[in-house]
Amino acid sequence: MTGVARVGVSFPPQLLGELDDVVQKVGYPNRSKAIQDSVKSLVTRYRLLREERGSRTGVIALVYDHESRGLEDYLTDTQHEYAPVVCSSTHVHLSKRDCLEVLVVRGEATIIRELVDRLHARRGVRQVELTVVSS
Repeated sequence: MTGVARVGVSFPPQLLGELDDVVQKVGYPNRSKAIQDSVKSLVTRYRLLREERGSRTGVIALVYDHESRGLEDYLTDTQHEYAPVVCSSTHVHLSKRDCLEVLVVRGEATIIRELVDRLHARRGVRQVELTVVSS
């Protein structure tokens, strides 16, 4: 046994084409290596964000509809509520309706996860991504 397990994965044709483009442009030797890197990233992110405890540093990026009633006040109030972990924030106008808010966070992983979950749950928030940059 080589220490590698083979699995079958099904892709919609368009996604497979996009994967092949990435493999070629990034210079992966094959699809398997690209998929391995993607799965490793997913597992690591899950472990860091959902299972581990301790101090973490990271970035929360969220895209939201600034015309959604009460959302901007909610986001400001939530950042103040989580001030012990929110180090800074930057606001960028993406379009007439869409804004990007980037929060630099540092603190207990469980508190950061709680903040991310609160942001995800709010109507008008289109996307929330947490990237842990160090432990």
